Amino acid sequence: MVADYARSMKKVTNKNSKKNDVKSSKRPSYEQRKPAPKKKPVKKSPPKRIRKPQESAPKSGWLRPLISWGTTVALWGILIVGSILGYFAYSLPDVSGIDVIEKRPSIILETSTGARFATYGDLYGKMLKPNAIPEVMKEALLATEDSYFYSHFGINPFSLMRAMWRNYQAGRVVEGGSTITQQLAKNLFLTPERSIQRKIREVLLAFWLETKYSKDEILALYLNRMYFGSGTYGIDAAARKYFSKPAEKLSTVEAAMLAGVLKAPSRYAPTVNLKRSQQRSTVVLRRMQDVGYLTKSEADKFVRNPARLRHAGSGFKNVRYFSDWVVSEVQSFLGRTEEDLVVVTTLDLKMQKVAEQALEKQLSKNAKKYKVGQAALLALSPTGAVKAMVGGRSYSKSPFNRATDARRQPGSVFKTIVYAAGFEEGRSPDHIYLDGPININGWKPHNYTRRYSGAMTLRDAYAKSINTVAIKLSEDIGRQKVAAMAGKLGLSGNMPTHPSISLGTNEVTLLEMTSAYAVIANGGRSVLPYGVLEIRNSRGNVLFKRKGSGLGRLISGKTVNNMRDIMTTTMTKGTGRAANPGFAAAGKTGTTQDYRDAWFIGFTPNLVTGVWFGNDNGAPTKKVTGSNLPSYAWKDFMTAAEDEQKTLAFKPAQEEQDASQQSIWQRIVRTFSGDNSKKASNDNAFSVPEYPDNDTEKP
Repeated sequence: MVADYARSMKKVTNKNSKKNDVKSSKRPSYEQRKPAPKKKPVKKSPPKRIRKPQESAPKSGWLRPLISWGTTVALWGILIVGSILGYFAYSLPDVSGIDVIEKRPSIILETSTGARFATYGDLYGKMLKPNAIPEVMKEALLATEDSYFYSHFGINPFSLMRAMWRNYQAGRVVEGGSTITQQLAKNLFLTPERSIQRKIREVLLAFWLETKYSKDEILALYLNRMYFGSGTYGIDAAARKYFSKPAEKLSTVEAAMLAGVLKAPSRYAPTVNLKRSQQRSTVVLRRMQDVGYLTKSEADKFVRNPARLRHAGSGFKNVRYFSDWVVSEVQSFLGRTEEDLVVVTTLDLKMQKVAEQALEKQLSKNAKKYKVGQAALLALSPTGAVKAMVGGRSYSKSPFNRATDARRQPGSVFKTIVYAAGFEEGRSPDHIYLDGPININGWKPHNYTRRYSGAMTLRDAYAKSINTVAIKLSEDIGRQKVAAMAGKLGLSGNMPTHPSISLGTNEVTLLEMTSAYAVIANGGRSVLPYGVLEIRNSRGNVLFKRKGSGLGRLISGKTVNNMRDIMTTTMTKGTGRAANPGFAAAGKTGTTQDYRDAWFIGFTPNLVTGVWFGNDNGAPTKKVTGSNLPSYAWKDFMTAAEDEQKTLAFKPAQEEQDASQQSIWQRIVRTFSGDNSKKASNDNAFSVPEYPDNDTEKP
């Protein structure tokens, strides 16, 4: 029994020992767990070195908040940008009137043969459909303004960034990044102001245009609505304005010129500066070469032969003087109107060209030598139709019209009025007057030569422009008669009847004085100068048509023949010899005190022309007289203008007068000047200067 207990206890002990052995193998004793001094390197065991999960924990700690905050900021940014875009979208201008054109009424001026030479107001041509616009025009535009037009969605981010960088480098705006769509949006709906607000609206409108229209339609809208300078809007109007052809027939160089104008129409318009416009077109052609629309050889050829103006008004430096005058006539006929008008005028383009050349020839050769800065020329038919008008040396420098608006002393060309009055009072070219000293209450005028020739006929006195005889004739018939004749022949303004009236001391315009000579040229009938023949609206309805003008006969046929007699003698033997063209012509020179004004006015059976030289500030010239520069210019003009219409003799005017018209004029003269054939009393209420006639100086 004891033995059995002992065996059982041994088994238990053995069993417990095995358990303890197992436990001891899994959990070492304190002694075993106590690090031994020799095993200190064990501290760098792999489990302590490999702690990658613990090392990545701090990184995930800042990334998650960053992502969270970034998402929040992005959402707020989208909300804010959306709100801003929504505000600007809500405040966009009304785009419903994209097809409505608001413009000033236009006026187109033409010759009687239909040649267009000037336009006023806003001129629009036909609204061309996309397939009607020539490819060369599209290529020139795309190469210059937006070569990626067909690939972007309304804006070109790359172009914007490039423009911003180049502007930053230059320190100023040297390049724009707007696409054609943006430019169209700006020009149709927005103002040209430079601001962020306008740019945002421009972008939104560009998106709208891109969704509303096709690319070809946007391009057509652009070319039909953009401003091309000189009052022209749209490619068709520009082609007709500058090249006298429809847009469909534009050549490559013409398309390049028009595309170049778009950068700055007021600067690059060919009518403003043709050379500058041609230089700009060279840039366009080179861009077309770079893009691939032209080969180098083609571009080189076009650069050497740039486009030139082809319209009727091209090559005329000063036709605008006539145009401005005609527009004022149109307004007087129709008043204010909103209709587009076509005006048929009296202008003869050949004569206009010759007139400009005749004046410029004398000014370019003699301006410095004679110290003269300005000149004017006016040519009209004997019935008053203005054929040519040059109101100054350069319209672009001074649009003031010296032919119609400048009032200057006429000098001896006024003697024609004095002699006409004398002949109406019964004097004749063969009447004898004494060329000698004069003293009218202390006023002692003299001739230019300060010499006297004694007794002479009125014919010779007029031809030699003798002052004393003109004064004596005026005193003989009465100064009031002279003043009345001046008014009858169309001279306006105050006409004081002092003794110097016969020497041309009262100011007149070249238009008035030339029109007075036209009365003698046409046989004695009144002349109202005009430039308008017909006015039509855009639908072709005639609003005005000239049927006739004038008040009938003003002076007798006998007076007309006497005047032609003495004026022809002036051209052959007198002060007007330098103006003699070699065929039938009559005229008179005129020069004022200190050589301030020099005139020549004369006529042939077909044409009446007046020429003036002087300075705008009234400064004396260096001996410019009616016998030199004005006579030279008059002869050059008349010789070229008459050409095939030269006539060898004047047809005598009829002697009888129109009784009804004569009675009317007699009543008018009696009413305003009195029927007094006696010598007028001397009027010396003021000091009268001496006005010697300088016309006797040889050219």
